[in-house]
Amino acid sequence: MPTVEVTDLKDGDFLLDVREDDEWQAGHAAGALHIPLSEFVARYGELTEAAPQDGRVHVICRSGGRSAQVTMYLVQQGVDAVNVDGGMQVWAAAGRPVVDGKGEPGHVL
Repeated sequence: MPTVEVTDLKDGDFLLDVREDDEWQAGHAAGALHIPLSEFVARYGELTEAAPQDGRVHVICRSGGRSAQVTMYLVQQGVDAVNVDGGMQVWAAAGRPVVDGKGEPGHVL
């Protein structure tokens, strides 16, 4: 499983958040693309349109389980994808910014 640490992510890295809508609304990384795991296969085209052509897709969820599933799927599709170890819990604990659905300071559910 290709994995990356939160501390290795740089501003501008492409981030795909696969948590559900209520988790996203409570708090997410600004600039991330949101496609819930439950809708991922049906909305896969949104990812292919938004992701950088030759760039890496960093997949994140709450703790790393759901994002690992999506990362494995993407790798099987030939996408350069990595799972963000520890997910949004580690993101927030590392002091990375978390915003809610209105762009205000948020929190991780």
